[in-house]
Amino acid sequence: MSQSLIGVGVPRIDGVEKVTGEALYVHDLKIQGMLYAALKTSPYAHARILRIDTSRARSLPGVKAVLTGQDVPYRLGLYMIDRPLLATGKVRYYGEPVAAVAALDLDTAREAVELIEVEYEPLPVVQDVEEALREDAPLVHEDLATYSWIKGVYFPKPGTNIANHFKVRKGDIEAGFARADLIVENKFFQPQVLHMPLETHVTIARWSSGDRIKIWTSAQSPFAVRDLLSMTIGVPRSHIEVIVPYVGGGFGGKAGIHLEALVACLSRAARGRPVKLTATREEEIASLPCRQGLLSKIKTGVTREGRIIAEEIAYLWDAGAYADYGVNIGRAAGYSGVGPYEIENVKIDSYTIYTNHIFGTAYRGFGHAEFFWAIERQRDIIARKLGMDALEFRMKNLLKPGSVTITGEKIHENTGRVDKCLALVAEKIGWPLVKTEEEKAREKETGRYRGLGLAVLHKAPAMPPSTASSAIVKMNEDGSVNVLVSGIDYGQGTYTTLAQIAAERLHLPLEKVHVVWETSTETSPYDWQTVASRFTVMGGNAVIRACDDLLAQMKSLAAGILRAAEEELEFGQEEIYVRHHPDQKLAYRELAIGYTYGNGNAVGGPLIGRGRYIAQGLTFLDAETGQGRPALDWTYGAHGIEIEVDTKTGNMRVLKIVSAFDVGRVLNEMLVKGQVIGGIVQGLGTAFSEVLLYDREGRLLTRNLVDYKIPTAKDLPDVIETYFVETPQLDGPYGARGVAEHPMISITSAIGNALANATGLELYEVPLSAERVYLAWQEKA
Repeated sequence: MSQSLIGVGVPRIDGVEKVTGEALYVHDLKIQGMLYAALKTSPYAHARILRIDTSRARSLPGVKAVLTGQDVPYRLGLYMIDRPLLATGKVRYYGEPVAAVAALDLDTAREAVELIEVEYEPLPVVQDVEEALREDAPLVHEDLATYSWIKGVYFPKPGTNIANHFKVRKGDIEAGFARADLIVENKFFQPQVLHMPLETHVTIARWSSGDRIKIWTSAQSPFAVRDLLSMTIGVPRSHIEVIVPYVGGGFGGKAGIHLEALVACLSRAARGRPVKLTATREEEIASLPCRQGLLSKIKTGVTREGRIIAEEIAYLWDAGAYADYGVNIGRAAGYSGVGPYEIENVKIDSYTIYTNHIFGTAYRGFGHAEFFWAIERQRDIIARKLGMDALEFRMKNLLKPGSVTITGEKIHENTGRVDKCLALVAEKIGWPLVKTEEEKAREKETGRYRGLGLAVLHKAPAMPPSTASSAIVKMNEDGSVNVLVSGIDYGQGTYTTLAQIAAERLHLPLEKVHVVWETSTETSPYDWQTVASRFTVMGGNAVIRACDDLLAQMKSLAAGILRAAEEELEFGQEEIYVRHHPDQKLAYRELAIGYTYGNGNAVGGPLIGRGRYIAQGLTFLDAETGQGRPALDWTYGAHGIEIEVDTKTGNMRVLKIVSAFDVGRVLNEMLVKGQVIGGIVQGLGTAFSEVLLYDREGRLLTRNLVDYKIPTAKDLPDVIETYFVETPQLDGPYGARGVAEHPMISITSAIGNALANATGLELYEVPLSAERVYLAWQEKA
């Protein structure tokens, strides 16, 4: 028996193609006769469109199509269908596209865009979520009542700026507060931030005769693009093919649908010529989606012994101008909203609110990185007020086997152990930090203070109860296999893990498993979406079932050839053999496309395995209480961070980060460590520097990578240590759970807690910039 591939740190199977430049992205593609598109965007955050004159653009030589909102009266959306292809009637955020041009070359398209004249009437701007809730606030969507949304799941409030109101109710909140010995209330804020994938959004579309549409796009979910495009423009799904080649990062920003419908309509207007639209970096920042901002209001009641007995929370999400994905983020944050803690009495109201900001969408963590800033800071603040160690306080309240979540879900032995993750992190970071008198004196003299911070986290895939994945495994003539899936590997390394799973299941060397990279809705099996850290579990299970189907076919065929019962046959070393007569065997290649006897008779045929997996046991949630089962599986984790703060400048240096996650089972140690480190570094950007800034009129100020700061190699911590707890998930592939989004969650919280531990500064807003820290220190001094 060869060594198992499960848990082995196999290098990424796409590594060579990517580092040599062989991997082809949509940015690289060019089709015969292709036109190039450009966008005309709004200079106002909120304004009525009085007139658009496209005559000069249409008459420019080389221009083949010009569209405005009146030409494409469609709305986009997965959960809330509220976003026009091009602004119609009015614009709702700075950078919103109002017109699009397709021309023979990009320079001509951009020149034509400049020739389009738009007359606006500025309208009052709403930027603050609390102001947006006022009765006299300007309405971002006066016609909210006319939109479509998933009824019974989302609850918009027409006549207001509320796109969705999600509720959780558990126990008796008033009775809980009445029993509390200490009540702590705070407000925390996270601004909007950007995804910043290396590859910007890009789409090529060709609208052919018979309303046949072919799309090449940098997207996370080809079937979602196909389905939403069909719903938007009324073309049957069978007429639409969506192809996704290599994708240069997404982080949620390429989920759902974005440029595809507009580019398809440009192709139709250009009489079927293919059109390519590539977002510039400035358009990626100002015109395409970001992560929502969040204002959290938390009131917590605890006993003097440190038990949390009541918590009331209002989450006010800055959805921006459109709330398509935002309503589901608010919902997912609501049912996860107190973190991995058992609390008897809970009241959560999660509001998704329209503003005149860039519209928000999914982002790594799907709202959890935002609300955990509030939750985990609140836990530390309470522990200090109680005079209790922050580790001890958390341990008293964390979910454990037998606990019941805020939605009524019971925690089992195989659910995962956040307490073990936290205990491991505390040990490895050296909690608590004890300083000698000499060290304290030196800190005071130099103005440089060290501190430790802890934070926990959890997240489950946010997806409908009926979400499904499928896989096809077909054997080639040489006994190798091709694996076809439609979940997209846009950098997370999933295809390498799926190759390991297939090789393990089929008793093949890894080099004989090829995961087909380019995905097409015409030839690849269905998958809902590549979001929510779900694909390792969903796609992994589908691949296992496809492999088992293939093995069953091989057994059935080989039993007749070897004259043995199926239950007597075994697999190994690319062969199927009789258990008690191992010399009676057949190589895989002999069965791959059918077996031929010596006399020429043939049996069998090409071997193709199929597998499918659908989420088990999920339910809709009660509209008034949020009770139900929203989660397929919970992945838990914890961070411990050591920092040094220079109070003379406000600069913080991260000395060490220790992280632990209960992943169920490590499938590929090299890849999962890469995921964790990548998520940590991304979290550091949110913690220290990333923020979208607007002026008083709602114009975006941070429109490029000079003004918008993301971490570089110089910002890396001195030490990053990663550890894994393995509590196998019974319905996971080889016991595994997803962990793609989780490493970014609670990084900001742990840093904020470390800052308070080092200096006593309690900050409630990120980013924790040097300026903000310096000014807070000066105020304290």
